[in-house]
Amino acid sequence: MAFKKDLSTLVLGILQEEGLHGYEIAKRIREKGMNSLDVAEGRLYPALHKLEIDGLIEAQWIPQEGRPPRKVYSLTEGGQEELSKQRQAWKEFAESVDSILSPSRPAGQSAFAGLRRIVERTA
Repeated sequence: MAFKKDLSTLVLGILQEEGLHGYEIAKRIREKGMNSLDVAEGRLYPALHKLEIDGLIEAQWIPQEGRPPRKVYSLTEGGQEELSKQRQAWKEFAESVDSILSPSRPAGQSAFAGLRRIVERTA
Protein backbone atom coordinates (compact mmCIF):
# COMPACT_ATOMS: atom_id res chain seq x y z
CA MET A 1 0.00 0.00 0.00
CA ALA A 2 1.37 3.42 -0.97
CA PHE A 3 -0.08 5.28 2.04
CA LYS A 4 2.98 6.86 3.60
CA LYS A 5 4.72 10.18 3.79
CA ASP A 6 6.15 10.69 0.34
CA LEU A 7 8.87 13.21 1.07
CA SER A 8 9.96 13.74 -2.54
CA THR A 9 6.42 14.61 -3.61
CA LEU A 10 5.99 16.92 -0.62
CA VAL A 11 9.21 18.75 -1.51
CA LEU A 12 8.14 19.14 -5.15
CA GLY A 13 4.77 20.44 -4.02
CA ILE A 14 6.33 23.01 -1.71
CA LEU A 15 8.75 24.20 -4.39
CA GLN A 16 6.04 24.70 -7.03
CA GLU A 17 5.44 28.25 -5.77
CA GLU A 18 9.00 29.52 -5.27
CA GLY A 19 12.59 28.53 -4.64
CA LEU A 20 13.45 27.90 -0.98
CA HIS A 21 16.35 26.82 1.21
CA GLY A 22 16.19 23.54 3.14
CA TYR A 23 15.07 24.88 6.51
CA GLU A 24 12.23 26.84 4.88
CA ILE A 25 11.14 23.74 2.91
CA ALA A 26 10.85 21.75 6.16
CA LYS A 27 9.00 24.63 7.84
CA ARG A 28 6.48 24.95 5.00
CA ILE A 29 5.83 21.20 4.93
CA ARG A 30 5.10 21.35 8.65
CA GLU A 31 2.87 24.45 8.33
CA LYS A 32 0.93 23.34 5.26
CA GLY A 33 0.62 19.85 6.72
CA MET A 34 -1.06 21.43 9.77
CA ASN A 35 1.79 20.15 11.96
CA SER A 36 0.96 16.51 11.15
CA LEU A 37 3.90 16.27 8.73
CA ASP A 38 7.32 16.82 10.20
CA VAL A 39 10.55 16.36 8.28
CA ALA A 40 13.81 15.74 10.07
CA GLU A 41 16.94 17.24 8.53
CA GLY A 42 18.42 13.75 8.37
CA ARG A 43 15.72 12.81 5.86
CA LEU A 44 15.25 16.14 4.07
CA TYR A 45 18.77 16.81 2.82
CA PRO A 46 19.32 13.33 1.35
CA ALA A 47 15.93 13.67 -0.39
CA LEU A 48 16.91 17.09 -1.77
CA HIS A 49 20.22 15.66 -2.98
CA LYS A 50 18.46 12.79 -4.78
CA LEU A 51 15.90 15.12 -6.37
CA GLU A 52 18.77 17.29 -7.59
CA ILE A 53 20.65 14.30 -9.03
CA ASP A 54 17.43 13.15 -10.73
CA GLY A 55 17.06 16.58 -12.35
CA LEU A 56 13.73 17.33 -10.66
CA ILE A 57 15.09 20.31 -8.71
CA GLU A 58 18.08 22.57 -9.13
CA ALA A 59 20.07 24.46 -6.55
CA GLN A 60 21.77 27.81 -6.53
CA TRP A 61 23.99 29.30 -3.85
CA ILE A 62 22.63 32.71 -2.85
CA PRO A 63 25.02 35.07 -1.04
CA GLN A 64 23.85 36.73 2.19
CA GLU A 65 25.39 39.81 3.71
CA GLY A 66 27.44 38.92 6.78
CA ARG A 67 26.34 35.27 6.70
CA PRO A 68 27.26 32.16 4.74
CA PRO A 69 25.51 31.71 1.38
CA ARG A 70 22.27 29.68 1.30
CA LYS A 71 21.55 26.86 -1.07
CA VAL A 72 18.15 27.62 -2.60
CA TYR A 73 16.28 24.85 -4.39
CA SER A 74 13.78 25.35 -7.22
CA LEU A 75 11.65 23.11 -9.38
CA THR A 76 12.84 22.21 -12.88
CA GLU A 77 10.56 21.50 -15.82
CA GLY A 78 11.08 17.79 -15.15
CA GLY A 79 10.13 18.38 -11.53
CA GLN A 80 6.91 20.09 -12.60
CA GLU A 81 6.07 17.10 -14.81
CA GLU A 82 6.80 14.65 -11.99
CA LEU A 83 4.67 16.68 -9.58
CA SER A 84 1.77 16.52 -12.03
CA LYS A 85 2.12 12.72 -12.22
CA GLN A 86 2.31 12.39 -8.43
CA ARG A 87 -0.70 14.67 -7.98
CA GLN A 88 -2.77 12.37 -10.22
CA ALA A 89 -1.50 9.26 -8.43
CA TRP A 90 -2.45 10.70 -5.00
CA LYS A 91 -5.88 11.66 -6.32
CA GLU A 92 -6.50 8.10 -7.51
CA PHE A 93 -5.15 6.65 -4.27
CA ALA A 94 -7.42 8.89 -2.14
CA GLU A 95 -10.46 7.93 -4.20
CA SER A 96 -9.63 4.23 -3.87
CA VAL A 97 -9.24 4.44 -0.10
CA ASP A 98 -12.46 6.46 0.16
CA SER A 99 -14.38 3.82 -1.79
CA ILE A 100 -13.32 1.24 0.81
CA LEU A 101 -13.77 3.37 3.92
CA SER A 102 -17.15 4.77 2.80
CA PRO A 103 -18.83 1.87 0.96
CA SER A 104 -22.34 3.29 1.44
CA ARG A 105 -21.42 6.46 -0.46
CA PRO A 106 -22.77 6.35 -4.05
CA ALA A 107 -20.11 6.01 -6.73
CA GLY A 108 -18.77 9.37 -7.79
CA GLN A 109 -19.63 11.04 -4.45
CA SER A 110 -16.27 10.86 -2.77
CA ALA A 111 -15.58 12.40 0.60
CA PHE A 112 -12.45 13.64 -1.12
CA ALA A 113 -14.35 15.74 -3.67
CA GLY A 114 -13.09 18.92 -2.00
CA LEU A 115 -9.55 17.57 -2.05
CA ARG A 116 -9.96 16.68 -5.72
CA ARG A 117 -11.04 20.27 -6.52
CA ILE A 118 -8.03 21.67 -4.66
CA VAL A 119 -5.65 19.27 -6.43
CA GLU A 120 -7.12 20.13 -9.82
CA ARG A 121 -6.86 23.89 -9.14
CA THR A 122 -3.15 23.61 -8.31
CA ALA A 123 -2.41 21.53 -11.41
